[in-house]
Amino acid sequence: MSLPREQRVAAIRAAIEASLAPTALEIEDESHRHAGHAGAQDGRGHFRVAVVSAAFAGLNPIARHRAVYAAVGELMTTDIHALSISAKTPGEA
Repeated sequence: MSLPREQRVAAIRAAIEASLAPTALEIEDESHRHAGHAGAQDGRGHFRVAVVSAAFAGLNPIARHRAVYAAVGELMTTDIHALSISAKTPGEA
């Protein structure tokens, strides 16, 4: 079951913070840009995240994205239709 739209960013933030302990985290709800898009019809949203975390050290870009997807977990099936990810270490930020 999906969350009310206004609670989704908070849920994404909490999940990423709990799993990746980011030093910086920006989340933008871009769902309004996809109104009418076939993927938006199921009620799930489009989000852009920029995560800076030491947890990404030594990981290639695909592994970093997988870590973010693992962090948001079930939200990918209930609340998130699309997730654009920027994942950096503190030294890269």
